[in-house]
Amino acid sequence: MTGLRIERLLPPDFLARALREDARAGLTATPKSLPPKWFYDATGSALFEKITQLPEYYPTNAERVILSAAAGQIAAASRARTLVELGSGSSDKTRLLLDALRAAGTLRSYVPVDVSETALADAGRRLLAEYPGLSVHAMVSDFEHHLGLPAGEDGQSPRMIAFLGSTIGNMLPPERAEFLARLRATARDGDTLLLGTDLVKDPAVLVAAYDDQAGVTAAFDKNVLAVLNAELGADFDLDAFEHVALWDARNEWIEMRLRSTVAQQVRLPAIGLSVGFAAGEEMRTEVSAKFRREGVERELAAAGFALRSWWTDPQGLFGLSLSEPA
Repeated sequence: MTGLRIERLLPPDFLARALREDARAGLTATPKSLPPKWFYDATGSALFEKITQLPEYYPTNAERVILSAAAGQIAAASRARTLVELGSGSSDKTRLLLDALRAAGTLRSYVPVDVSETALADAGRRLLAEYPGLSVHAMVSDFEHHLGLPAGEDGQSPRMIAFLGSTIGNMLPPERAEFLARLRATARDGDTLLLGTDLVKDPAVLVAAYDDQAGVTAAFDKNVLAVLNAELGADFDLDAFEHVALWDARNEWIEMRLRSTVAQQVRLPAIGLSVGFAAGEEMRTEVSAKFRREGVERELAAAGFALRSWWTDPQGLFGLSLSEPA
């Protein structure tokens, strides 16, 4: 069946309820933290698009360079009839894979998975116009909790599950292990996993990518406070916080934080919470882990995947791996 189909796996109040739970848990923890997924309202998504175009921010372009060079090899190795993309967003880089799978003669369907139904619908319509005969089965799902993989239509296996952009780096190690194990539990014989991972490199390059001179990343970081203001009636003063990006060499990840510049009390009426911040207190808003090939291979193996192919860009900034169930 061709055309666009949208399947909703989340209850209507899922995001509102999840935001309340995450805000309460994170703001009452020591130290305070908020999950990075709450950056991405319309304003945050637009800011992130700007970030991907900044000279300091290399991951998006590096991954695109790899996909441009290796998409044909990926298509040949996977023989996928269905491309599943977790956290698909605008499905921009996906076209390189769709083109390669179509050229290989195997492409039948595309399954984008994202929490934003609007983004899925917009991307789905554009892809249908570009790829006549393609079946787009969009899944509205939070892949961290519900993978959103359809049972699979007749004739649509094998599947290639793509998780690009090094989004997996936003998960802490136990969360990554659980996520990969859930992926493995849904994988069938012949399926493959295409995983994007940002690589360990000069800390100066890493920090610059998350603290650009134009201040776009700082605005993006503070946008999580604007989301809490809009959705929970909070009274965060964005000017009373400053953006911090640092390299944690022990854990090999970048941390983004918001530092309170003054002692202040913030109210969140929608969840009946009042939170104090000391002057100089920092709240973590994102972890972005960086990887080495041997670590990626080890984490995949622990989940039951065998790494079969590995690609990097010419500068060795980013890694793309293709794995299969072991």
